[in-house]
Formats: sequence, C-alpha cells, structure tokens
Amino acid sequence: MRTIARLARIAALGTLCMTTVAQAQATKEQQRLAAALGRGKFITLGAGIAAATPSGRPISSRYEVENGKLQLSVFVEKGGAFSEVFVDQVTGKVTRIDKITGGDDLRDAKAQIRALAKAKSTIATALDRALAANPECSAVEITPVLEGGRPVAEITLMKQGKFSVVSQPLG
Repeated sequence: MRTIARLARIAALGTLCMTTVAQAQATKEQQRLAAALGRGKFITLGAGIAAATPSGRPISSRYEVENGKLQLSVFVEKGGAFSEVFVDQVTGKVTRIDKITGGDDLRDAKAQIRALAKAKSTIATALDRALAANPECSAVEITPVLEGGRPVAEITLMKQGKFSVVSQPLG
C-alpha cells in the first residue's frame, strides 16, 4: 500500500513539473508574440481569415513568431485537401500557400475539420462574437475543437500583452 501511495506521489510530482515547464514555454512564446505585435500595425485575425477564404474553407488561424518573424497563417480545406495560407500581416494579401500533406499540421487540420463538421456557424462568426464580448482585445488564434461532442472555437485573445482563452460555441 505504501508503494502505491509513493508511486502516486511521484507521478503527481512529474505531472506538475511537466505542466510548469509547458506553461513557462507557452509564456515565452506569448511574450515573443506580444512583442512582435506591439512593434507596429497589423491586420486583424478576421481580416486574415477573409483574405484566405478564396483559397478554401477557413478552419483555423493564428499569429505566431517563427524564425524571429511575425506571421499570420490560416488553415483551409478545399475538396478534402488542406493548405496553410500565409497572409501578410500588414497588407492583408496572401503571400504563400503550402499544401498540408503530413505531420502535426495534417493531424491538426483533420481534428479541426471534424469539429467544424458539426458546426452550424463559421470560425469568422465565432471570432466576431468573441471580440464583441471583449471589445478591447485582439484575437491572435482561433481553433475549433470538440468539447463533450459539441463544436466550439477556442479563441486566444490579447489585451495589453496579456493573454486569455475564451470558448465560443459553433453549433
């Protein structure tokens, strides 16, 4: 019995340590993103989604810092195929479209389209609702997920360099 209790404590401590490391890493990524977004003007996430729409059905979007540069990408689906559309964060024009053929991006796109298959509204509509409820915030990411079998959009908002996540029903 003592061995089981000891193993449970060790497992709990390991989980706590992994969670703390993940939170610290997310915070560093968020700090880089807040700094990059604070350096100038940028289009809204909604404008990026609108720019990518001619390339396919938008299924998620995010701002991120990659290789030291701010970028806005939108995952789209068209005819059962997935692409990542890159939108210039200043001009709002599509700069590149990459086919998604494997790896984490394909796994993520398939999960997102499963959530949207049950949705009655678009991610753009969910984004508009979330921003209307949080008028002083900027959206930096939107991802559809299934929560208890129901489709919701998880939306990361930023206000004065601080981040929060809100859920907006899609169904």
